Amino acid sequence: MKFSKQHSMYESDHTLFIKSLKEKNPAIEEGQRLGRALLWDKAPLSLDEQERQLESAVKQQAYVYQNKV
Repeated sequence: MKFSKQHSMYESDHTLFIKSLKEKNPAIEEGQRLGRALLWDKAPLSLDEQERQLESAVKQQAYVYQNKV
């Protein structure tokens, strides 16, 4: 979908807010990268470690909040 030239320079209030926030504090992006690395970017597991984790997993019942009677 193409926009006319009138709308090509439009920036939403949210975009303007984020841009101004990043201008005031340029370290935000580096903090985001560090947070992502901390939570998501994990080193790959060796095959032995993967096998150990699979063997040590505890089986769960289908609905964990219901006690077996």
